[in-house]
Amino acid sequence: MALTHDDITLDTSVEELIEAYPGSAGFLADNKVVCILCGEPYWGSLGELMAQKNITEPEALLDRLKEHLSVSAGR
Repeated sequence: MALTHDDITLDTSVEELIEAYPGSAGFLADNKVVCILCGEPYWGSLGELMAQKNITEPEALLDRLKEHLSVSAGR
């Protein structure tokens, strides 16, 4: 089953997110969450990566990511 933007949680693996939504890497990078290094996605969950990057409101960023993906899909 394909990952939809509604299915994305802080427990979603970064690899799975990038595979389903390649454009999410740019959105995350614009929000100080670089998730691709040397051509490979971060090996862990989105929540783990946000914690490592000291994101103080990960749920808010997750909501903005989902909104971004929803709008992008409508184009």
